[in-house]
Amino acid sequence: MKRPLLLCLFLLAGLTTSMAQMHSFKIAKLKYNGGGDWYANKTSLPNLIRFCNQNLNMNMAAEEDVVEVGSPELFSYPFVHMTGHGNVSFSAAEAQNLRTYLLAGGFLHIDDNYGLDQFIRKEMKKVFPELDFVELPFDHPIYRQKYKFTDGLPKIHEHDNKPPQGFGILYEGRLVCFYTYETDLGNGWEDQEIYNDPEPIRQQALRMGANILTFALTQE
Repeated sequence: MKRPLLLCLFLLAGLTTSMAQMHSFKIAKLKYNGGGDWYANKTSLPNLIRFCNQNLNMNMAAEEDVVEVGSPELFSYPFVHMTGHGNVSFSAAEAQNLRTYLLAGGFLHIDDNYGLDQFIRKEMKKVFPELDFVELPFDHPIYRQKYKFTDGLPKIHEHDNKPPQGFGILYEGRLVCFYTYETDLGNGWEDQEIYNDPEPIRQQALRMGANILTFALTQE
């Protein structure tokens, strides 16, 4: 399969950028409408970035940007993370912009911070009305990057006593969106003192996050 146009352009731009800056690329958090707390988990992405830079020799900017769903700036990022607890609402124009971004080579990771599920499934139907979320098998490559998760997603926080599940939207065989449900990876990425998670649990969350980022940046 040919590498999507957005990723080709991004990689070319990254070569130029890296000559002038200490980092070669940035990732972003998605800002959306509807009243949900898109800004949740303030320390999570910086900690994940630090982990990936230190352990996978990535060269990401230390802080994430914030990008709105309908903004043309969305196309500046190879990886966009979305989280929250509550309502999400995409306008028709926002849904089309997100679809165009994903089909051009972008990648969206959605992490349910508890309470997002009923809203995000409906809104992603606006983006891909012809597709549904499908649960990825445990042997999917996203679970088998540098860190191996033979049983799928790790369980970070308990909510409704359900097992963690990883769902994907696949367009012509390419994973364009990965949705992590009943795991709370973002909470596991947060500073340790926020939730007092044991360090082995935090490491599992960070390793799975690193797998997601690696897969998103390298899949063909």
